[in-house]
Amino acid sequence: MRRHWQKKPLLIRQAIPGLQPVLSRAELFKLAAREHVESRLIVQQPKGWRMKQGPVTPSGLPPLSQNGWTLLVQGVDLHDPAAHQLLQQFRFVPDARLDDLMISFATAGGGVGPHFDSYDVFLLQASGRRRWKIGRQKDLTLQEGVPLKILQNFEPEEEFVLEAGDMLYLPPRYAHDGIAESAVQAGGKAADCMTYSIGFRAPGRRELAAELLQRLAEFSEDDADEGAGGRGSSAKPALYRDPGQAATATPAALPASLAAFAGEALAEALKDPLALACALGEYMTEPKPSVWFEEAADEWDADAARTGCIGVQLDARTRMMYDSDHVFINGESYLAKGADAALMRRLADQRSLAPRELRKAGVSAIALLGDWHDAGWLRQEPLPADA
Repeated sequence: MRRHWQKKPLLIRQAIPGLQPVLSRAELFKLAAREHVESRLIVQQPKGWRMKQGPVTPSGLPPLSQNGWTLLVQGVDLHDPAAHQLLQQFRFVPDARLDDLMISFATAGGGVGPHFDSYDVFLLQASGRRRWKIGRQKDLTLQEGVPLKILQNFEPEEEFVLEAGDMLYLPPRYAHDGIAESAVQAGGKAADCMTYSIGFRAPGRRELAAELLQRLAEFSEDDADEGAGGRGSSAKPALYRDPGQAATATPAALPASLAAFAGEALAEALKDPLALACALGEYMTEPKPSVWFEEAADEWDADAARTGCIGVQLDARTRMMYDSDHVFINGESYLAKGADAALMRRLADQRSLAPRELRKAGVSAIALLGDWHDAGWLRQEPLPADA
């Protein structure tokens, strides 16, 4: 992190020795056919590029004997426990930045063209071989008339061939082009080229400002409904009033008093640090639109939780974070202080609590965990038989 993160690329030979794909080719194809899984089929043809948005059924894929096509499946960690576990190895970066694990399957010659990402990425070769060309690209002009963001004048500076277990880190906006190569595994059988991309979130300044202002406005509306005009406010009117407005011959002109009212509204929304922290935490833990949770099939056992007979494990789709005053989970925020707050932070960091840890939870924390269990955000784990 000190030498390379957001500074320069890093090639790590055998970053994960003996790595085995978390999904077989057939399992990956089956996942790409699911309705709520984001996938894309990219085919390079003599006349140019073709891209199809998923779901992509196995029958809709080109034959394996055809060169030059790629299947991309996004967010595999949300659907497969082994992929989720692999993603946990990259939590040396804050969860607020960690996004997902994408799997790229490609036949020989397959790729998505030279391009750059606006975020950091780790490219982990799971099986087969892929040749990467990378470079600090100054000319970011894109090709016209293609369904992908492909650089028009790519100028590579380095070249590497990655095999299973090898990994390449690239900082944001570092141009790269990965081409699948034929490879043979033990026993003489052809090896599938599967590359895992561990991507990161990089919120834009304007995107973040717009989202936070919207959430702060909603907070203000809630406070106004409860009375007294807002969090820590001085009971200023929630609605614009102009009892001193005179008749005007220029009705299209914006009143200066309205502009002042708007400025005061923004300042009021931004002056409460707790409200701003809530808005940020809720935004960073908001599940993606394609994510949904099933209600728990079993009943929450509060007595077993209190007596240390069960532990809890966060669902792979759950996003949980915290700051000095709150815990955030799946777009919701809770004020947190004392021993229970420390326990909730441990749950966020470890993504689980052992029975002996859960036994220390207070009544309100047990009840809250029960609500999260019922919503499908976490599951209860029984005490091991040999414990």
